[in-house]
Amino acid sequence: MSALWRFSILSGTAITAYLAGRYQSQYETSFESNDGPGVPVFPKIYAATPLIEDSKISVVSTQNIKDSDLAGQRDKNESIPVAVRVSQVMKFGFPSLDNVRSFEDFVLSYDKRNRVANWVFEHLTKDTVKYNDKVDRSKCDFFEDESIHPYFRSKNSDYKGSGFDRGHLAAAGNHKWNQKQCEQTFVLSNMAPQVGHGFNRDYWNKLEKHVRKLTKKYPNVYVCTGPLYLPKKEADGKTYVKYQVIGANTVAVPTHFYKIAVMEAPDATYEMEAYVMPNAVISDDTPLTNFQVYY
Repeated sequence: MSALWRFSILSGTAITAYLAGRYQSQYETSFESNDGPGVPVFPKIYAATPLIEDSKISVVSTQNIKDSDLAGQRDKNESIPVAVRVSQVMKFGFPSLDNVRSFEDFVLSYDKRNRVANWVFEHLTKDTVKYNDKVDRSKCDFFEDESIHPYFRSKNSDYKGSGFDRGHLAAAGNHKWNQKQCEQTFVLSNMAPQVGHGFNRDYWNKLEKHVRKLTKKYPNVYVCTGPLYLPKKEADGKTYVKYQVIGANTVAVPTHFYKIAVMEAPDATYEMEAYVMPNAVISDDTPLTNFQVYY
């Protein structure tokens, strides 16, 4: 039985499960040669979308649209069709296919057990991160991801009184093409509980700004961000994986976070930076290189 046939069976099973609820999922996949890492490339992936009018989570267009047709859309405050944008964001393939959700300018995989994302992928350019006077972050509100069954969702009430921020994985500051794309970063499936002062509002923000600055040197920057739950040796000499959960829905509080940036240079060569940071207060004068993972 071919790998493609086995994958089709699994995809069909997943789609059937989604259709049993009030949501629809469609996956269109293909395997093609790729100069990047040895993983399948999915030119289009249609993520679960709630059947609600005016949802901030978009239905994917099925049109075949060339990149050359997209010129001038920023000036018109228009979005690139999601099917096209997903193929750009996920240029190097998907790390996993667990509960994939596609938004207009980022893609994530959702962990239903921990109620946070496994990973979030972004594709940054100088145009997507530069100032846009038509985008106002103050008009953005945190909202539930209605493409996820209510039992598995995180909710705003889970964070209330927890002592943790709703920390962006795909940063709002990375998505300034239009107001809608900025608003979509406030979906709770893109959030994870983060220490506020000293981390989310400070040092983590410092890392996000550093990644945005990379677009000044590199025309394309691909970013993967997610939570970690790392083991720790305790006083009894044994090693444990322990983490707090918050709220009625027991949203997991990561012990650490990772962020990986793959930079495509003008000559089509690649460089990479990777960081792992504890979910804790970090002094602002600590060098970023202290958290850099070398490969």
